[in-house]
Amino acid sequence: MQLQWWQAAGMIALGVVVGVGASFTGLGGGFLMVPLLIFMGSTPQRAVGTSFLGILIISVSALVAHGRLEHVDYRLGLLLGLGGVVGAQFGARWLEGVSAPVFNKLFAFVLAALALRLFFHR
Repeated sequence: MQLQWWQAAGMIALGVVVGVGASFTGLGGGFLMVPLLIFMGSTPQRAVGTSFLGILIISVSALVAHGRLEHVDYRLGLLLGLGGVVGAQFGARWLEGVSAPVFNKLFAFVLAALALRLFFHR
């Protein structure tokens, strides 16, 4: 995907917003990046993969910041990460067979369900 200078600047600005949001909430930022990349013409598969690269960079930075503040349980994080490595391999393979319309509906459903849970949770 070839970007104009203003699109690249927009991506950097979005990265700043996602970085703040991810570091503040623990959400990776893919919920913002993936729909934007799809809107810009990426396939769902490319949007998800590209989003993970951005999330990796943001997550490392957020980990450093939270580590300095002693907000990290490294043992628990490593255990979650080990499970995540296995799950990510399955998820990437399963996504390969999902059409864009089905992906969009599933993604919207997951976001809506999470929003409702957060909204109504005490």
